[in-house]
Amino acid sequence: MSTVVGALEVADIFRLYGAEFRRRNLARLARAQLRVMSAIEKCRTAALGGHLWQCDRCGAQKISYNSCRNRHCPKCQSLDKERWLEKRRSELLPVPYFHLVFTLPHELNAFALTHSQWLYDLLFRCACETLLEIAADSKHLGAHIGMLAVLHTWSQKLTLHPHLHCIVAGGGISVHGPCWVWSRKRFFLPVRVLARLFRGKVLAELKSAYHAGGLNLQGSLLAYQNKGVFADLLSSLYAHRWVVYSKPPFGGPDQVLAYLARYTHRVAITNHRLRRLENDQVVFHWKDYAHGGEKREMSLPAEEFIRRFLLHVLPDRFVRIRYYGLLANRHRKENLELCRKLLRHRTVPKSLLTAEPSWQDLAQKLTGIDPMLCPECGQGRLQALQTLPPLRDHQHPGRPPP
Repeated sequence: MSTVVGALEVADIFRLYGAEFRRRNLARLARAQLRVMSAIEKCRTAALGGHLWQCDRCGAQKISYNSCRNRHCPKCQSLDKERWLEKRRSELLPVPYFHLVFTLPHELNAFALTHSQWLYDLLFRCACETLLEIAADSKHLGAHIGMLAVLHTWSQKLTLHPHLHCIVAGGGISVHGPCWVWSRKRFFLPVRVLARLFRGKVLAELKSAYHAGGLNLQGSLLAYQNKGVFADLLSSLYAHRWVVYSKPPFGGPDQVLAYLARYTHRVAITNHRLRRLENDQVVFHWKDYAHGGEKREMSLPAEEFIRRFLLHVLPDRFVRIRYYGLLANRHRKENLELCRKLLRHRTVPKSLLTAEPSWQDLAQKLTGIDPMLCPECGQGRLQALQTLPPLRDHQHPGRPPP
């Protein structure tokens, strides 16, 4: 039985139960998953090295250990998120923005487990092509639009639930000439039309890959070697109503940035959702959206918690934030300049043009605490005294000393 003093973190669970989990499941773990486990276990411990700081007033010393910078680590996303948001400020247009969510049915989860790179690429491609095509149709908006898409793979209970969050400007450049076309104030595109086209695109690519022999039908997909079983799967998925959800629009740049902050750099579960560790059970809270978002507690054996967390480790170099249409990387700057010209906003508002902030500025913005202010006397400034090299021989480093 293990206990943790102080606030529980994902890293604590990995340090306490990770070795046994590896021993039991090593043959089934991908290298990316093993790297994530190791990174989270070592994050902000002596294993990664750090710095010794000293107050220039009272002489008090403080050690800060380096972070792992892994994108799946709950402790390493805040500063990266703030840097990313600062860069996005100058790209926002003075228009309302809509938030749409495209969800893959759970029947495709087995493909996500064994062909994650392929299926998640397919999700991006089909969802964004669907939005671009329907928006360009003169029966709907008749405009070229731009969007940002972010992949999430989890549910509130940490089960596999691949879905795509798309943030889309409420309008675009007319397909008939250089003028701005506004969407309706409370309505962007018909979700039923989007859902049908999205379903057709995904299933057409799934069927094509299957018949081309591009899928490795082993393990949980073994039954689909039988063409009749695969045909039954397609039939049930075509008959199923797919979920595309459009949320009400939100306003200006500050609201959009705050909204983006909730989605772009999320991990499967954050430390603040963890409640306690008792009798080798991890207790965390989750929102029950079927009952108005009511908060409930859930308890999982520690090894099951780790298994579910690792379901959401993405393949190496997989890009989980992508841009399409007018925001596609190649012509984004030119397209945004044209959009502002059509909207009669020829320049980016000065409030959105800021120099890239330092990590100290970002940390103070996030916590309200100046990280360079001496925690002992509260008046002096911390000065770097020594660089601490990473420890080479370690097993499972604990938390850094206070």
